[in-house]
Amino acid sequence: MMGTNVSYVNSLLKYSQRSVSIAPLIVFRLIFGALMAWSAARFLWNGWVHELYGKPVFFFSYYGFHWLPRLSETYIVLIYFVMLFAYISVALGWKYKWSATIAFLCFTYTELIDVTTYLNHYYFCSLISFLMIFLPAGNRFSLDTYFSPHKTITHIPFWMIGILQLQLAIVYFYAGLAKLNSDWLWDAMPLRLWLTARNDMPLIGSFLDDLWVAYAFSWAGALYDLCIPFLLWSSRYRLSAYAAVILFHVLTRILFPIGMFPFIMIASTLLFFSVSFHERLLHFLQRMTGSKQEAISIKKWGRPPKQWYTFLSVLLGLYIVFQLLFPFRYICYPGKLFWTEQGYRFSWRVMLMEKAGVCFFFVRNPETGQKTEVIVGEHLTPLQEKMMSTQPDLILQFAHYLDRYYKQLGVPDPEIYVDARVALNGQRSKPFIDPSIDLSTIHDSWAHKSWIIPY
Repeated sequence: MMGTNVSYVNSLLKYSQRSVSIAPLIVFRLIFGALMAWSAARFLWNGWVHELYGKPVFFFSYYGFHWLPRLSETYIVLIYFVMLFAYISVALGWKYKWSATIAFLCFTYTELIDVTTYLNHYYFCSLISFLMIFLPAGNRFSLDTYFSPHKTITHIPFWMIGILQLQLAIVYFYAGLAKLNSDWLWDAMPLRLWLTARNDMPLIGSFLDDLWVAYAFSWAGALYDLCIPFLLWSSRYRLSAYAAVILFHVLTRILFPIGMFPFIMIASTLLFFSVSFHERLLHFLQRMTGSKQEAISIKKWGRPPKQWYTFLSVLLGLYIVFQLLFPFRYICYPGKLFWTEQGYRFSWRVMLMEKAGVCFFFVRNPETGQKTEVIVGEHLTPLQEKMMSTQPDLILQFAHYLDRYYKQLGVPDPEIYVDARVALNGQRSKPFIDPSIDLSTIHDSWAHKSWIIPY
């Protein structure tokens, strides 16, 4: 058995090292860079930078990232402009390594400074931006090779494309695994609520009230996510699978306001197509842009010095292990995952629950015994208040903010209490946080949050 496993690993390593055309990576660079640039431009054009980063007076931090500086709106706008031009440079392949690094840092910073803006597809874009730093995606059909033809590379090891395919497969497959729960499959929740809310749509609106439609969407969504990466890897079923990708993401874009995610996924799954498809696409783009046809001679990627290559191999190996294991951390916590949300983020649980809550915060002066209700809207934007009201770690962060705020107002050692109620997937609201606990004395950690009232 041990010999069989070793042989399998050796075969896998040999397969990952085989030389293939760089064309799929180049096409992906062009599309991903252009879509991310368009996304940054949308944020600037629609004034979302002001809404998300200019209006708030307090920002919610990711655990372990409290040290990140909170810049003024002017600097955030500047970062978005830098991000916009960095992703344009990525698409064009100009100063590629620097552009990819700057794009990743700018995008990831804007996502890390406030948890209430978290979305799975932002996380996905940040991961892909990170991976692109280490791949030679600027070494063909780029401004870098236009000005320095000797930098052209025609062939790379397959793992450079395979790691992007694997990341896409993880997103789909783990999203499918997450749908294998009773709420999604047996109760068609939360799609029953969401589809009914869209019954005013032309043509299909009248069908969205039917219960069978919600069940059909729920089961089809789970099967789609679980199967689609394997179908895309199969040359026999690839075209049918890609048609399903287009249909699925067009439908989700019509039914739900989820921004650029459908377009990014439709474009990204082209990575699974054959090398010959991408070569034809590149030649078409060359004719469209009037650029010179590249030399037919093969020029393979040159492996860097041993120490750097070893570092890169270890880094990407750890990255893959992290991506495979981290989404399962929720099993370390007791209670209903959708209720406690311990281990919920960064696990590809895409649109799985409808959660609404309300929180009443109270500040008690221990010297006088006076208890005062906090007007939350004076401290948080409507979006922040909505997101905070259903997420325990954000409730705790806001309590600590209130502790600091009232200390500045002269209240010695204020006690912070919350009366929170949350409704999950259409059920009646239930008490959420233990109202007898002074949250200012609780410190966040990876440990189970025992102050959450069990579902």
